Amino acid sequence: MKNSEIAVRKNDAISRGVGMTTQIYAEKAENSEIWDVEGNRYIDFAGGIAVLNTGHRHPKVIDAVKKQLDSFTHTCHQVVPYENYVYLAERLNKLVPGDFKKKTIFATTGAEAVENAVKIARAATGRSAVIAFTGAFHGRTFMGMTLTGKVVPYKVGFGQMMGDVFHVPFPLELHGISVEESLDVLDKLFKADVDPARVAAIIIEPVQGEGGFYPVPRTLMKALRDICDQHGILLIADEVQTGFARTGKMFGMEHYDVAADLVTMAKSLAGGFPLSAVTGRAELMDAPGPGGLGGTYAGNPLAIAAANAVLDVIEEEDLINRANQLGGRLRQRLEALRADVPEISDIRGPGFMMAVEFGEPGSTKPNAEFTNNVRLKALEKGLILLTCGVYGNVVRFLAPITIQDDVFNEALDIIEQSIKECSAEAK
Repeated sequence: MKNSEIAVRKNDAISRGVGMTTQIYAEKAENSEIWDVEGNRYIDFAGGIAVLNTGHRHPKVIDAVKKQLDSFTHTCHQVVPYENYVYLAERLNKLVPGDFKKKTIFATTGAEAVENAVKIARAATGRSAVIAFTGAFHGRTFMGMTLTGKVVPYKVGFGQMMGDVFHVPFPLELHGISVEESLDVLDKLFKADVDPARVAAIIIEPVQGEGGFYPVPRTLMKALRDICDQHGILLIADEVQTGFARTGKMFGMEHYDVAADLVTMAKSLAGGFPLSAVTGRAELMDAPGPGGLGGTYAGNPLAIAAANAVLDVIEEEDLINRANQLGGRLRQRLEALRADVPEISDIRGPGFMMAVEFGEPGSTKPNAEFTNNVRLKALEKGLILLTCGVYGNVVRFLAPITIQDDVFNEALDIIEQSIKECSAEAK
């Protein structure tokens, strides 16, 4: 069987709305490596879009799922509950930042977690408006894509968005938007468009994911906390992509001196199995009435078992420190390229949530073509990379934190070669 043959079938059978970064059809995967149906081996620096912090098929995760599989696969927690759901909630209540009593609910996807966080915020405050940021990504459901701060491809063609959602510019010093300007727009928003007494929540990613791996400036996060406290607004941290050791902390919010009222999680929570969560202040989480939250597959037993194993692996293998070590090595290699690659505009990110941004030589003007060429050249050499950013000019690195040292060194060489070759060809 060939990739090209499956691609023809895919085009005939699957909606073109499901975009695909590669035409590599996976046959097997292990830790940081994938083999396609033709036997070609690739190093995975996409991680299923930040889902595989603990790698493909971590033995402890697989064993936990197999054990659960032998017991039961589905009862619906709202009908016949199970203890490991409760245990995982207890663990997240302790791990999520914030010195206050917390409670947790489970869902299936990151978008569903965001939807539930908004529902909880509205129920708890009696308000309806929500404020998000440009460049943000919060999902593809209607509320999720309304909150998302990018039109193409997420909103185009889908008609009217949800009401009572407002956007504030995300501060990008590299592109001339300061924290002060963002806060000034928020102040004007309160004066011109929405009474702060009608705002239920402000939602923000500690590090923007799809938006370009831009960390939230500390001054902005502190200001948002102060503004929320002043007006009785809830602060929602979308940790779907930043959670579970990726940033060199268990959660991205741990890099700040403030805590969110509600935190959304998904992706690497369950090591490749579909599971999401919302954890927050207990009194807020209890605002919706019984039956107002949940879902048929919410907190699936197999995914819950996997998530408990993921938390064990993060602790036992010290993946938080490992993320900082890997991120430091990657940053060092990228920084060494600056002198020879004028297209590098910026290198950023906490822990192992790293990115490199490319611009026109000697300028910060976004260079999406160069960025995509780097991705394609790396793919030719056996390395899977993802791009991101409002302008599509950022390469983000999402390799498993469990990646083997020899494979990581191999990937670093490919990254360096690919960037250098693209730069040479552009001259």
